[in-house]
Amino acid sequence: MIYKCLIIDDEELARELIETHISQLTDFELVTSCASAIEASSILQQETIDLLFLDIEMPVLKGTDFFKNLLQKPKVIFTTAYRDYALDGFELNAVDYLLKPITFSRFFKAIEKFKSMHSTGKQTSINISPSTTNDYIFVTKNRKKIKIIFTDILYIESLKDYVKIHLENEFHTVKFSISAFEKELDNRFVRIHRSYIVNRNKITAYTKNDVEINAIEIPISDNYKENILDILK
Repeated sequence: MIYKCLIIDDEELARELIETHISQLTDFELVTSCASAIEASSILQQETIDLLFLDIEMPVLKGTDFFKNLLQKPKVIFTTAYRDYALDGFELNAVDYLLKPITFSRFFKAIEKFKSMHSTGKQTSINISPSTTNDYIFVTKNRKKIKIIFTDILYIESLKDYVKIHLENEFHTVKFSISAFEKELDNRFVRIHRSYIVNRNKITAYTKNDVEINAIEIPISDNYKENILDILK
C-alpha cells in the first residue's frame, strides 16, 4: 500500500528536510508541500491524503486550529520548533509530535507509529468489545457488560491478572492483563510503565520521572520513557 502525504510548513528548509525523509520510504508518496494552511486546504479538497506533516506555529492560521476545523481529518504528525505545544497535539489525537530539527531516526519512529494504526488482524478479547467508532468499549464485570467511554478514562492500572480502570469519579476492576487491554485502546493512550497506561488528554503536568493527572502522580519507568518523553520534552 502506498500512503499519500502532504507537508504544511511555512519554513522552506523544514519542508525540504521532511521531503528528503519521505523520499527514503518506498511506501509513502509526497503529493505536495505547502507553505500555509490556506494553500493546503484546496489540496485536501482535491486529493485523498493519508498523512499530514503539519507545522503548528504558522502565520495567519495555526496548524492546530486548521486541523480542528477539517471536516475530513487525515492522520497527522505535528512538527514544531516549540516544546510547549505537545499537549495540543495530544488533544487532537495526533500520531506523533516531532520537535525540529527532525532527525531521520525520530521521523522513522513516527512513521512506524502511523503504520501500526493501519495494521490488520487486531485481536479482540472475549471480555472486551470495541465499538465501531472506537469511542468506547464494553468490559465484563460481575457478569455484566459495562460501557466505558474512552474520554472518561484517566488511566489504567495493572493488578496482576486484573486491570483497574480509573475514571473521573469511579473505577472498575476487571479480569484482564494490561498488555491485552492496551491493544484495545486507541492512540490517545500511552504506556508509561509496565503497570500503567495513561490517557494523554488527561495529563496535567509531568517530569522526567512521572506524569500527573488530577494531582495523582503516576511513575514513568525507564523502559517506557521514550513513549511519553519523546513527545513531551
